[in-house]
Amino acid sequence: MRFFLKALTYIPLPILYAIGYVAYFIAFHLMRWRRDRAERDVANAFPEKSAEWRATLLRQCYRNLADTIVEAFWGFGASAEQLKARVKFADADLIRRAIDRRQTIVLLAAHHGNWEWLLLAAGANFPIPIDVVYQPQRLASLDEFLRDVRCRFGGKLIPRKQFVYELLSHAGEPRAYALIADQTPRKEDPKHWTRFLRQDTAFFVGAGKIAKFLESPVYFVSMKRERRGYYEVRLDVLAEPPYEDIDDAVIVERYARCLERAILDSPADWLWLQKKWKYAKPATDEKTFPEGVPARVRL
Repeated sequence: MRFFLKALTYIPLPILYAIGYVAYFIAFHLMRWRRDRAERDVANAFPEKSAEWRATLLRQCYRNLADTIVEAFWGFGASAEQLKARVKFADADLIRRAIDRRQTIVLLAAHHGNWEWLLLAAGANFPIPIDVVYQPQRLASLDEFLRDVRCRFGGKLIPRKQFVYELLSHAGEPRAYALIADQTPRKEDPKHWTRFLRQDTAFFVGAGKIAKFLESPVYFVSMKRERRGYYEVRLDVLAEPPYEDIDDAVIVERYARCLERAILDSPADWLWLQKKWKYAKPATDEKTFPEGVPARVRL
């Protein structure tokens, strides 16, 4: 399998796009992979839109996911200069200032745009170690391949269960910790509930605790598809130390608001297939944050 996956990284991007279209057609039209759940989630998020608008959105979401997957394989073999040409950082000065201060930062991203290119492009652009929390793949050969290709420009994948140990072992060293924070916590995990895309939604609360422990600024990372194969990355300041008067939930709430704005701006670029709403909010849970809580602080 490793040989086959590696071979895909040598295929030119236009050919990969053609392969991706075939995969999209099979997944969307023939297998109807996760379509029922995704259609329900889109309808709940956009009840005011017509059925035709929602169907077009969902179809484009599958097309974009196919592009993201094949672009990932191309990126796994691309040079640093090739990635720099396709992924532009609009707020690079925020990262560079943190590097100059020898400051650790926390980056909260999402499954929006091309999250596979995000780590590669960041590693190619910035001279700072980037540690990414991830869930190891069950298939050992696939996990080994992904760790190798994702970390070509200095990034490091940290299994979720080892993250606390890594955090403690590198305390005081300037680096970036990146989390894809729009996944759903397990039912038994601590979580923050908020109104998100018109639905009660659970988010992880760990980002706030990490920021406070490290006394680090927290940035929301948005990635917008400018056109096929080209992206722009922007950063929003979610919180900065000192943190004496900032609750963990406030940071998570600001992340949810920034993510919601990014999705509303470009809904087809979000991964609607990821089963964000796996379970309902318990009736005994704490009060949900209302929609519209202000969060954006642009430097």
